[in-house]
Amino acid sequence: MTVAELGAALGLTPCTPVSDREVTGAIVSDLLSDVLANGAPDYVWITIQTHRNVAAVASAQGLAAVILTAGRAPNEDLVSLAETESVTVFTSLQPTYTVAGLLYGLGVR
Repeated sequence: MTVAELGAALGLTPCTPVSDREVTGAIVSDLLSDVLANGAPDYVWITIQTHRNVAAVASAQGLAAVILTAGRAPNEDLVSLAETESVTVFTSLQPTYTVAGLLYGLGVR
């Protein structure tokens, strides 16, 4: 499944340009250090963090996309850096647990 397909399937709102990268897994965490230690290239990161360091960590780990949950909106610094680093950022009104379950249901492990 690609990032674009995932976004459409979950009804996510894109905040940056959406890539067609393949998604190979997911990580759910609000700790940047956890994502640095356990994230992997082409994973989707589910979080409530909305600051610019999210884009920096996503780029450093080669993540396919970031999903901000529970109605959180990214700050302008996050959007700007994500666009510069070609990181797709989505938002969802759904809680983190729900988004993770939906991803699992789509076959993202």
